[in-house]
Amino acid sequence: MSDMTISDYRRLDHPDITSALFHPRGDSGAYRFPASAKPVLIAVGVGETIGGVFYAAGKTLPTVLFFHGNGEVAADYNEIAPLFTEQGFNFFPVDYRGYGRSSGTPSASTMMSDCRDVFDYVKGWLTDLGFADKIIIMGRSLGSACALELAASRDDDISGLVIESGFARTLPLLNLLGVDTTRLGLTEAEGFRNIDKVSACRQPLLVIHAENDHIIPLSEGRALFDRGPAVDKAFIMIPGADHNTVFYYGMRTYLSGLNNFIHRITG
Repeated sequence: MSDMTISDYRRLDHPDITSALFHPRGDSGAYRFPASAKPVLIAVGVGETIGGVFYAAGKTLPTVLFFHGNGEVAADYNEIAPLFTEQGFNFFPVDYRGYGRSSGTPSASTMMSDCRDVFDYVKGWLTDLGFADKIIIMGRSLGSACALELAASRDDDISGLVIESGFARTLPLLNLLGVDTTRLGLTEAEGFRNIDKVSACRQPLLVIHAENDHIIPLSEGRALFDRGPAVDKAFIMIPGADHNTVFYYGMRTYLSGLNNFIHRITG
């Protein structure tokens, strides 16, 4: 395991940072899942659980393990999940502590350790159920930190990496969110180190980013793409979109890009 994947993230657990990074909300239980969906609870840490929803497309097809943005829950994807499975892959969005049906309280350090526990569970769970051993890691916004943690620490176990609206550097994002990183004495080396982690992932890479992202600038997505060493990599810019309208403005481009990328790398 690379040194960058066993970093101490406790400096990011300061209340000022936690309150800016995480906006947890529970799952109201009002969602009506399709027959192909299976809610799952995953044990992490000591006595905690992470909720997720598995949307099946087929046992021989690849699975996208998805880490969402900071204001979302996994069940929010219930309506658009069929659009993903229609592309020919299983879709597995998961939450963070305090989100959806998950227990506990979110923090940066537990998010980073939990994502490794989640991946290990999902890998074994899929095998036990007879699904293909082809897992693509995908992270949106805050979830890009989880995806890149796994890209660096589980590189040999994944088939590819997809980053949507992801950030390369931690301090600019925190500053934009209102965190005074100078007062806290926080350095970039004490952040999530996404730009370093992407350089450790040799697997195929797809980066999707909005042209007018007002939270994580397009240049951040470009930086991740440029640093990624993968021979097979692609960049998709969604014209006219901002951070929260990527799918609205670019649904066809987004889905066709995912389809082409995933089926090209998994055969």
